[in-house]
Amino acid sequence: MIRTDMISTVGRAYLTSNIENDEYSYPKAFSTSSLTFVPIRNSAGRAFEKLDIRFVKDNVTVLIETKQNFTKADEEQLSAYVEYEKALTGNKTVAILANTVNDNVKVWRGVVSDSDFMPKETALRSMDEYVDFYTSKINDKEKVMQNTYKLNELLHRHSIPEKLRSQFVGTCLLALKNGLDYSTPSLTAAQIRTRVKEVLEELLNSDINKAEKLALLNRNVLGDQYIRQLNIAAFREILKFIEDNILPFINDKSTSGQDLLNLFFVTFNKYVGKSDKNQAFTPDHITDFMSKITGVNKHSVVLDPCCGSGSFLVRAMTQALDDCATASEQERVKKYQIFGIEFDENVYGLATTNMLIHSDGNSNIRQGSCFDLADWIKEAKPNVILMNPPYNGQRIHLPKSYVNTWSKDKKEDPSKGLYFVKYIADTLNSINHQAKLAVLLPVACAIGTSGEIARLKREILEENTLDAVFTLPNEIFYPGASASACCMVFKIGTKHNDVSNPDTFFGYCKDDGFKKKKNLGRVEQIDTDTGKSKWVEIEREWIELYRNRRSVDGLSATHKVNGDDEWLCEAYMKTDYTKLTEQDFQQTINDYLAYLVKEGHIYEA
Repeated sequence: MIRTDMISTVGRAYLTSNIENDEYSYPKAFSTSSLTFVPIRNSAGRAFEKLDIRFVKDNVTVLIETKQNFTKADEEQLSAYVEYEKALTGNKTVAILANTVNDNVKVWRGVVSDSDFMPKETALRSMDEYVDFYTSKINDKEKVMQNTYKLNELLHRHSIPEKLRSQFVGTCLLALKNGLDYSTPSLTAAQIRTRVKEVLEELLNSDINKAEKLALLNRNVLGDQYIRQLNIAAFREILKFIEDNILPFINDKSTSGQDLLNLFFVTFNKYVGKSDKNQAFTPDHITDFMSKITGVNKHSVVLDPCCGSGSFLVRAMTQALDDCATASEQERVKKYQIFGIEFDENVYGLATTNMLIHSDGNSNIRQGSCFDLADWIKEAKPNVILMNPPYNGQRIHLPKSYVNTWSKDKKEDPSKGLYFVKYIADTLNSINHQAKLAVLLPVACAIGTSGEIARLKREILEENTLDAVFTLPNEIFYPGASASACCMVFKIGTKHNDVSNPDTFFGYCKDDGFKKKKNLGRVEQIDTDTGKSKWVEIEREWIELYRNRRSVDGLSATHKVNGDDEWLCEAYMKTDYTKLTEQDFQQTINDYLAYLVKEGHIYEA
């Protein structure tokens, strides 16, 4: 394909050339931005400086290097341009080698590495489609959710217990993603289980905790009596459904693929027994939001001390990898910068599988209590903590020194999870290590002004800063836990009363553009006027208000607070009366009349 056709296909409106022939000079671009350009050279000493074609839209750059017939050696040159682009703009990148004598292309989402190579991309796309590599696709998400619901019914029909389903399906998905053969007629169900085990062994080859994790997956999944009782026909039916109806929608080479895979686990875990109905699996768009407001990048060392199925870790890793410019930077993120702890053995297995599907060695995920791993946490020295601790922790989940302070009739954590924040903050402060912590907690923690919650709020602020609190939508965990939640952001290691601290930011984020839908949970909505996701624009507004600490009636406020105050936007935000309608007034009157009737103050005629 000739260059002009390439430009037309991607979109001339997004072409950004700064020298003749539609080329782009990085030395010139660096000079214009008052940056120092350090050329990258090949083994012969040749400096790579001028890219053939460059496109930009929003925060995504598409780089195309053209050759008559590209070879493996040309990847070094393209890789240099990705490094330049990251240093110049920090944009997310799509890097392409394209032939001029035919239509052959080679595409990478991110850096030029084996892990970011996209073998199914065999033709040029439009710029909007390349931007979609980094944004969610709503229809695909709904399709995964619909198919997950059908898969749940299939597993129920084959007598797979609810608590086993997520881990079993995740293990099958991992094996299928790595080429599991299950259709050969001569195979037995036992032989398929053996092949799945072999896939796991290969993937965990470089993991120092390999034996422990394999034993766990074998015991809790492949060796479970309900899996062993599956006959070959049932096993094949389940595997084929996953291969045909789940796997096609999951592309872990793109952000949308990462989102869909995480959504799969979160959605599937909502089909649980009554005993687990208070599990608060974090919605994917909230993990995305929290990763962004904490500024996760390639330099971040991230810890989730209650990691569950690994949703925060997956999102943080994805965001960090998007910030990388080289394959070596990506490997460093995967091996040394993502840490997780999970108490529940079964859920820990799910986190292991989830991270493996995302091509991570997951050697830094531990099974146990975070309260027993203080030294491990100190050694990791995380500078970003993302967490959603249990709100109703039992005595077994918390340290004895804390449990002994409870009254004898108390069965659940009186702090509603706030003690986890205090513990992590104290652990990092003991080594004078600063970090940013974002945590999901029930609204009760924000409005509590007495008892255990108030005590912990005061103690946390002695050495740490309450940077922000976001009130989140009602039923954010639907159809899982029913708790109303907020997101608190702390600066660990900076005293709250430090004179340099601005007032705490409070955001009223009740509308995230999601609506409840039967059998699907809360579903992302599309703006009928623009055809775009409502959430994308809402998230952008939330982040802009927070970063600029702007007070907007009905949306946000800033206020100086202490441990005895309410930590919720509703206490300080001004009402936006311009949005009130006659219907709002009528509804308030109706609610008040209903209240009077209920209390017996007035009687219906």
